[in-house]
Amino acid sequence: MGMTTKRTIGKIVYHVLVCGLGLVMIYPLVWMIMSSFKPTQTIFTTANQLIPSQFVLENYANGWKGFAKISFGVFFKNSLFISIIATIGTLISSALVAFGFSRCKFFGKRILFVAMLLSMMLPAQVLMIPQYLWYQKLGWVGSYKPLIIPYFFAIQGFFVYQITNFIDGIPRELDEAAKIDGCSYYSIFFRIILPLTTPALITSTIFSFMWRWDDFLSALLYINESAKYPVSLALKLFCDPGSSSDYGAMFAMATISILPAVIMFICLQKYLVEGISTSGLKG
Repeated sequence: MGMTTKRTIGKIVYHVLVCGLGLVMIYPLVWMIMSSFKPTQTIFTTANQLIPSQFVLENYANGWKGFAKISFGVFFKNSLFISIIATIGTLISSALVAFGFSRCKFFGKRILFVAMLLSMMLPAQVLMIPQYLWYQKLGWVGSYKPLIIPYFFAIQGFFVYQITNFIDGIPRELDEAAKIDGCSYYSIFFRIILPLTTPALITSTIFSFMWRWDDFLSALLYINESAKYPVSLALKLFCDPGSSSDYGAMFAMATISILPAVIMFICLQKYLVEGISTSGLKG
């Protein structure tokens, strides 16, 4: 058996395995989408049947009506508001802190950087009770403030670490040339560093938006008024243990709820790939 034949067989086996694993991973999502077109009473009785025998659209109509005269569109607006504002805060604060770690010299820099890395290893559940008590003292419980304001203070070390590494790959000669031209640290950041970190910022935008959009636990803790519910929390209203649950409407709204993240990923995918390829050429 020649080398060419071995490589061909290896590629075939590789692609078969990857496609198989991909189908296994995507099957629950496809099942949910297909179930949203089934009559509610037949969803679980025909769970082993992927393609509906009867396509219906009433699940989408019923789900969009919402609850207690609150349309599901209201929940979408709430999620968009939280996700967009929190993402903007994350990008601004993370970029500033990352620039400080990468380019500025100050006392305790290493200690702060290590502390930031350690904060990434802490489970969110450990901070849940002290954060709740703190926000309760501030009078923020029941509002969007706990879901938005903290992100303007670079509380997610993942993004700070990512952007710091990207800035480290930018030649320092650019900073020195800018200093010779009379630029301050602020001018260097806004005119040179920030435009060059666009791929890292777009990557952070995608992940931050998706994490905020999918955040269920924080909304459950701090939002106590149904009109302020985001999509992640509103979906649970379709399941009522005390009476009948409208799973068809829940699957329909869950299908619609994944569209913003999917659209954002598709629109920004080329910038994400460009950032990965560009970072591979640095250094």
